[in-house]
Amino acid sequence: MKINFAVLPGDGIGPDVTREAVKVVRTVALRFGHDVETTEHPIGGRALDQTGEPLPRRTLEAALGASAVLLGAVGGPRYDGNPRGSKPEDGLLELRRGLGAFANLRPVAVHDDLVAASPLKPEVVKRSNLLIVRELLGGLYFGAPRGSESGPSGPYRSYNTMSYTVAEIERIAHVAFKAALKRRRKVTSVDKANVLEVSQLWRSVVTRVASQYPLVDLEHALVDSCAMRLVRDPRSFDVILTENLFGDILSDEAAVIAGSIGMLASASIGGRVGLYEPVHGSAPDIAGQEKANPLGAIASAALMLRYSFGLEVEARAIESAIEAAISAGLRTADLASDGKWVTTGEMGNAICKTISGIGRPADGAPVATAAP
Repeated sequence: MKINFAVLPGDGIGPDVTREAVKVVRTVALRFGHDVETTEHPIGGRALDQTGEPLPRRTLEAALGASAVLLGAVGGPRYDGNPRGSKPEDGLLELRRGLGAFANLRPVAVHDDLVAASPLKPEVVKRSNLLIVRELLGGLYFGAPRGSESGPSGPYRSYNTMSYTVAEIERIAHVAFKAALKRRRKVTSVDKANVLEVSQLWRSVVTRVASQYPLVDLEHALVDSCAMRLVRDPRSFDVILTENLFGDILSDEAAVIAGSIGMLASASIGGRVGLYEPVHGSAPDIAGQEKANPLGAIASAALMLRYSFGLEVEARAIESAIEAAISAGLRTADLASDGKWVTTGEMGNAICKTISGIGRPADGAPVATAAP
């Protein structure tokens, strides 16, 4: 099979982590007999510097022409003063809309050897394993009208609109319930239905969709109580379904469960082309210093193989190699408690070395041994 994807390294540590993710994909492809074809294109601050646009037309066209897109990160403090439409994040929002990727999947699982890396008590986080399903193309980030009003003394009012249609809620709800059928069969739908009309519609539609999935238990939770419960009892969640803004905040909060936001991957699917990116930001303060954790980007590449190419065994090979590296005691700077850590490239090399040594047992599932 040809594994054809566009690489958008972006800003800050984006190039550092995508470099390792691409290296891992090439290693998996070599191990399992696939061909890899990649193209690289600017987005975000890098694109602004080169073209004056956060998402150049050529980048979007390349993304739409690929089978998948692997993204690093966008943004940086030097762009904070840019007007709307000229911020790095505007390029990311436009990319999501252009690809039609409405369903953002953010898995959060805790490795036994990283329980101590979480600031939460070990008995709270141990064996936590949840999936956040975030609606990605609606809500405050895309709602209209939006803008600012100015008077003689300058801006005096700004406004955004949180808006959802029944169809938008239905399609993301189906994604969550189908995912739950393959997990522990529980969906927690998160809203703010006690004060927001849009959340009242959300709750009503999700409840109706749930009737089509009698094997899945549905519970509703207000976003504020969910945020508290996420750090108090994360094991009580299986699939969390929520809208754009709430999902953005809750999934970042969930990083404390895994020990570092650098561990978290995401897949944005449902449109013409899938978009895969680590959850972390651009972290420009450590860019180019080999301090970034590439595991979120590498795990995102595994999701890419699974969802865009249907390569389940290859995806599991990457995930097994990540597990093996962690079990072997390898830690990047964000996870090292004793001051001993491996560089971004060394972690990537360890994952590749482990994958290269993977064998195939009788059932076809990969078995990884820890890289030294």
